[in-house]
Formats: sequence, structure tokens, C-alpha cells
Amino acid sequence: MAHIPDNPLILIDGSSYLYRAFHAYPETMSNGEIPTNAVYGVVNMLRSMMRQFASDRIAVVFDAKGKTFRDDMYPEYKANRPPMPDDLRCQIEPLHNVIRAMGLPLICVPGVEADDVIGTLAHQASQVGMPVLISTGDKDMAQLVDENVTLINTMTNTVMDVEGVVEKFGIPPELIIDYLALMGDKVDNIPGVPGVGDKTATALLQGIGSIQSIYERLDDIAALGFRGSKTMAKKLVEHKDNATLSYELATIKLDVELDYKPDELLKQTPNTDELTTLFAQLTFKSWLNELLESGTGEVVADSRSASGSASSKKDSDSDMDVSAVTIDRSEYETILTEAQFATWLEKLKSSSVFALDTETDSLNYMVANLIGLSFATEEGVAAYLPVAHDYMGAPEQLDRDWVLAQLKPLLEDENLKKVGQNLKYDASVLARYDIELKGIQFDTMLASYVYNSVGGKHDMDSLALRFLQHSCISFEQIAGKGKSQLTFNQIELDEASPYAAEDADVTLRLHQRLNGEIEKNEDLKRIYQEIEVPLVPVLSRIERTGVLIDDMLLGAQSQELAVRLDELEQQAYDVAGQEFNLSSPKQLQAILFEKMALPVIKKTPSGAPSTNEEVLQELALDYPLPKLILEYRGLAKLKSTYTDKLPKMINPETGRVHTSYHQAVTATGRLSSTDPNLQNIPIRNEEGRRIRQAFVAPHGWKILAVDYSQIELRIMAHLSGDPALLEAFKLGKDIHAATAAEILGVDIEQVSTEQRRRAKAINFGLIYGMSAFGLSKQLGIPRREAQEYMDTYFERYPGVMQYMEDTRSAASENGYVETIYGRRLHLPEIKSRNAMRRKAAERAAINAPMQGTAADIIKKAMLLVDEWVENEGDGKVRILMQVHDELVFEVESSFLGEIESKIQELMESAANLAVPLVADSGHGDNWDQAH
Repeated sequence: MAHIPDNPLILIDGSSYLYRAFHAYPETMSNGEIPTNAVYGVVNMLRSMMRQFASDRIAVVFDAKGKTFRDDMYPEYKANRPPMPDDLRCQIEPLHNVIRAMGLPLICVPGVEADDVIGTLAHQASQVGMPVLISTGDKDMAQLVDENVTLINTMTNTVMDVEGVVEKFGIPPELIIDYLALMGDKVDNIPGVPGVGDKTATALLQGIGSIQSIYERLDDIAALGFRGSKTMAKKLVEHKDNATLSYELATIKLDVELDYKPDELLKQTPNTDELTTLFAQLTFKSWLNELLESGTGEVVADSRSASGSASSKKDSDSDMDVSAVTIDRSEYETILTEAQFATWLEKLKSSSVFALDTETDSLNYMVANLIGLSFATEEGVAAYLPVAHDYMGAPEQLDRDWVLAQLKPLLEDENLKKVGQNLKYDASVLARYDIELKGIQFDTMLASYVYNSVGGKHDMDSLALRFLQHSCISFEQIAGKGKSQLTFNQIELDEASPYAAEDADVTLRLHQRLNGEIEKNEDLKRIYQEIEVPLVPVLSRIERTGVLIDDMLLGAQSQELAVRLDELEQQAYDVAGQEFNLSSPKQLQAILFEKMALPVIKKTPSGAPSTNEEVLQELALDYPLPKLILEYRGLAKLKSTYTDKLPKMINPETGRVHTSYHQAVTATGRLSSTDPNLQNIPIRNEEGRRIRQAFVAPHGWKILAVDYSQIELRIMAHLSGDPALLEAFKLGKDIHAATAAEILGVDIEQVSTEQRRRAKAINFGLIYGMSAFGLSKQLGIPRREAQEYMDTYFERYPGVMQYMEDTRSAASENGYVETIYGRRLHLPEIKSRNAMRRKAAERAAINAPMQGTAADIIKKAMLLVDEWVENEGDGKVRILMQVHDELVFEVESSFLGEIESKIQELMESAANLAVPLVADSGHGDNWDQAH
């Protein structure tokens, strides 16, 4: 690492870190009124800098509002950038307030960018020999580096002096502007010279020199020998104006008029009263406690500051200590020879645990070809093994079939522990090569999810930023974007290898951090090790099995839906008195609220009348057009999502549709699925059931569906311990009729259909925290009457009321609730000052233990059933799908009876509740018949 002189002028590029902090930290971080993730991220970076480097000279620089001189020079400058998200814009003012309260000079200069202010101050300081440390993530700043000016990226903990610039870019700092001008910048919409990328720009500058020199020596370009060198001179001549403009746009100003000099940017004493108020408002608990204990608000550099060592922080204001890591990608190895491969085989065999990652040419596990594998055995000890890179000039690689034959015993060894990030995908890819990945012991995506399901995204790049303070090479950095994006086999090894090896290295580091935290809690450890990780190969098998689809039946349904949609469209025109686009919210707003003057129920954030489903449902109670629109929307979604799309998703090799299940998406532990989404096929209307008719069994087989009966109500009875509820379930009563009988004080035989319907609405409504107002809307009765129903319910079932009160109290105190098995369901807005958000969190607190426990039970059932299917099913039964509380199978017809009863038995044994766990089953030629 480059040496950092004592007491440098520290210039912090606040704008550079603002967006990165916004995306790196959990979106759910909030004080109940506004998001706080960007504030937290930037302030955390500032504190990290102040702990690492002892200096009394510091300033934080942000872009000012409005246009700059570059916009006047080139109106299309930064035209591609989307507007700042509302969730970020609202954090700017509190962030600035915190920075000022910390005693740090904050600078915003209109008409120029933060880069220009930093450039001017750095230049002025360097002129008088003052050391400067610029904290930024912006590569453009490399042009400012000189003998006195050094860059640091605190997100990756990398420091860059003059030698570092040469090492990273292949050119000295004085050629960085030329480099940027030749390449252009898609993010800032700087045009550059078309056809000039990173390698071409570097070759030109290394071979000839500056842009001025290049244009003076155009005839010398062809001799440089890089790809396209013979035609490059012509391109440069054609686009000279662009190159000149780009040079001006990329040049950081060094002469901004400022009211202060570098030596005047001094850190002041923090305003502790203001900081206390702000940290309390923003609910930064650990920082607030630290402030209250110390009373000073000072962030003191530690003893390692002189060497610029990595600092540590608390992750997301939680209890996990997270230290920034320094990763040296130059130490990674690319395995190209049999000798290297043999050495790595021995390393893997002798490791207590090793990280594994596959690189492929597709995200679709059913068609993805293996391009390479990466491994890591220790922190920083990682390698990439390419087997199928086929770009022009690619080096000779080891034969894929030979490599996999050598790896197969190791990958299938149950005793060799493997860790990965979303290993389900890797297992499915390897299965295409007849390798059954065993020894799956850890998965960092699942570890993060179990640790805190709503703590942020669980992809590797996000986890690396959150838990390691490390910014990984992104796929887009090496492959490009959009239609021109390369597949992995087309990426040159000098870029592919560090990217792939880093994946394995970071995965191993994340495992060590996250597993250590999970080990501290026996319940979380059990959820992780006994449910989530063992489910990985089960889900992989289910996905690869797929389900047969009758595409002819779906085609006929699509045609029928098209006819019905035309009819609804015409009816809507008749009611509205004109034609309009039923799918256009803007046109619908005009028809409903301007022309027809219907009451405005809700408004969008921009102030326009909302036409969302909830609004239309309420309006549909009194007006015909919203009812038609709802039906139209529902059928149009079915057509586009299922009847039109499913036939196109049939895999030509298997003749089946293969979904992808996701373990780390929902807050409660439920599985979700995509491509296709099997969870959202409606069952309460005829059209949805007809789609299920297209999920069919092959000849000689039947579809078997087994689902838990009223599982969340049974869990409610177990959790609440209410005697009346427990008795009703133990006696096998119709729970809704029993509830109606209790509320009305009559015998269960006297309960009418309507009375049972109302009791059912209460039973299920309470699970989701329904209010009397919600119940009155659902049943179409006065609110007072609905309140009386609920009051009587709680009189008859006092244990339920006590459970709800206890759960709200525990959620508020702990910030989370738990399932029966100890899965934690965090509720970041449970103490929100915003009453609406707090009430929503309280409703979630009541529902989450039931929904989360149901998720745990169905997962436990899947593990039991899969084990039996694999060991004793004898190929006569296959698990096809998991949908909510239901498992769907394909069973050989002649063995249906014994298999059906066995699966019911296994599913009913998955949990030991205070009430019976009942699994209902059905079978038929298709899913609709079975369900």
C-alpha cells in the first residue's frame, strides 16, 4: 500500500460515495419517516477515514444543484443519467446536517462539479508541498495524482499514488485525461472516439503519447499492432471533434474561484447536542450510544492510522463487527497446465472447506455451458480454471471433459466441505455434466438471508460491500452492457480470471464472517444447517425435473381469452362513451376522474389520482367501469404471463417447463419462483384453474397434490395456546363453523353458510392483522357490526388476543419476531414515528411467525419427502413443484395409492404442534384435477 504522509489535507468526494452508499446498504434502513441508508453509508465512510488517518485538515465536497459549465459546453453531458431517486433525494439534507454537526467543512459550489472543487484545492495544496489524500471512487480523479496527491477508495480500501496509477491504467497520471477522452464515458455521456476501448486507448497512449502527439503521428498508429490499428487513424481523423470535446469535458478544473485556501479547511469541535438530536432522529443507535457515553462526538484515529490500515464498523447499525478487507487480485492464479491443476487438486482435497464457483455462458441452468470454475482455499488464495474460452487468440486451456473427470470424485465427495454463493445454480450446471455436487455445507447467500432476511440484498456484490467493505469487479465491467454484452466464453482471460477468482475468494471471506455470527445463535444455526442448506440439492432436483405442459390447451385458452378481452374492451368503451387504452393509467385517470367524476380514493406520489388495484376494487363496489377494468387487467395478465408465455418456455430437450425457486427473497422464509412464477397462478377463478389444467402427467402417470389444511390457523392455535381453538382442532371440527358457533353462542349444526363465511373472514383476517374497518369492507357490513364480531371473537378466544398483544410488545422491544423454530423476522419499521408504517409493521409482526413457521414446516416436509423419494421411491415418484403449502408430484399410476398415503404421512410428521398437522391430498391427470 502506498505511504500516506502525516496530517494530509483530506478531501472527500461526497457525491462519489452518495450513490454507492445508497445501493450498498439495506434499502430497509429507515427512521420511520425517510430512508436512512445513504446517510448511514456516507457517514460511516467519513468515520472510517477519520479513524484511519490522523489529520486536522479535512473537507467533504458535494455537487451543487443545477447545471455546470460542462452542460453549457455540451448540452448532452450526463443526459443518460436518470433523475435522483426520491428515496435518495430526501436524505441529502439530513446527511449535510450530520456532516456539519460532526465539525467537518462541507463545500458545494454552483456551476462546477465536486471534482473541480477537489481538483482546485488539491492543486493549490500540492503547489506548496502540502500532502493531499482524496477519498473517491471516481477513476477520473486519477488525473490529479502527483508527488503530493494520493487517492484512496474507502469502499475497496485501495490507495493509489503515481506508481499505482501506472500499475492500474498502464499510463502515468498526466495521460489520464487523454485516456478518458479517447474512450469516452457512457455514464457521463462523453462521446470519445467510437471503437476505442480500454485496451486500444492504452495501446495508443503507451505507443505514442498524448492525444496531441497521436494526431501529429497518425501514420505511426498502424505499426502499433493492436487489433484494429490499421484503420484507427481514419477513425481518429473522422472523430477529431469528438476527441477534442471529450478532452475538455474530462478535464477537471484546477482554477475554481474559492473563498478559502486549503490550510483553512480545519476540522472543528463536533456539535454534540446537534449530533445527539440527529442520531436519535435517524435511529443510528450504536453511534448515539457511543456519543452519549463519550460525550464528545470525536472520532479519533487509531494507532494504525499512519499506515492506513483497514478499519472496522458495525454492519447496518447492528451487532456484527465488520472490518474492511484488502484484496490483492494480482495474487490470483490462472490454471492453464496439468501441473498447476494437480497442485490445486491437492489443495482442495486437503482444505477443511473450499469455495467453489462456476462460470457459464447463460443464467438459465438448463442450457448453461460450463466455461470455467474458480476455487479458494484460504483468504487471498484463489484460482480460476478456464475450460471453454473461445475468443480469437485465447490461450490453450485444459480440456473440459478431462478436467471434469478429474474433479468428479472430489465434487461428489460428501466429506469435502464446499461453500458457494447460490450453490443451487452451480449444482444444476454441474448436473448437466453428470456430476452430482455433494458436500454442500455452506452458502453465503443463505447465511446472509438467515442472519437477516430484510437486511439488504443477498447477491455477492451487495454482501461484499456490506460485510467486507469491498467492491467486487462487476460483470458489466468485463462484459459490457445491453445487446453488445459478451458471454463469459468471449471474455479475455486477463479480465475473466481476476473476476472469477475474486468470486471464490470473496465467497470464502463472507462465509467466515457470516458463519461466525450464525454460530452464536443455536436457532439460526439450526435453520441454516438443517433446513436452508440441505434444501439446496432438493430444489435443484425439482427444478431440473420440470413439469409437463399441454401447449395445445394453452393455445386454445389464449384464443378464448383474446375474444373475452375484446368483449371487455368494447363494454368499457360503451360505459365510458369513448375508446381509450385500458392499459394506460393516464388515459384511465382522465376517463374515471375527469370525464366520469368518480371519487378520488388515493393519489400517486406525483399527486395524480391512483388507478391501482386497491382503488379500483373499492370503486368497483359502486361503479361498473372499474369492475370491467379489473376483470380486463386480470385476464390480460393471465394471457401474457401464462397462456401466451408458458408454451414458449418449454425446454426443447426435456419437453418440460423448468422454474427457478428462490430461497433468499421473501421476508418470511417462503420460497418464491420465477420463469415461470408458479406461486401466482390464481385458483379462485375459472381461468386460473384452467391454466392448472395444462400442467399434466405423462402417459401412465398421475399428478398428485398434497397440501396442508389451514396450516397458519393451526400455527395460530399452537402459538396462542387458546383452549377453545386447540380443542376445535384436536376434535377435527370445521374451524370456521366452530368459530361462528363460539361467536354466536349456538351449536355448530345451527351455523349457516353466511355465518361460516363471516367467521372464516375473521379467522384469516386476524392472521394478517385485519382491522374492523377491513372486515367491514370484506363482508360488506357496517363497521360497528364488524367491530362487534371482532370483540366477541376475542372474548371467546382470549388466548389469541393475548398472543397478539405479546407479539406486538416483543416485536417493539426486540425489533424482530421469531418462528417456532427460531427463524428471525426483522421489522425495521416497528418503532416508526409514521403511524401508518408502524401499524403495518405491527400487522406483519402478528402474521410473520405464522407464515414463517408454515414456510419452515413445508421446507422440513420437502426434506423428508425428498429423502424418501431418493432412497425408496424407486423412480416411481418425482417432486414437481412447491406452491405455498402444497407439494405437487408425478406418480406412476399403479403405485399411486401407497405413495399418496406415504407422502401424507411424511408431511404430517414434519412438525410436532399442539394441534394435529393435516395434509390433504388429491390426484388426477392434471394439476387442477389433483387440487
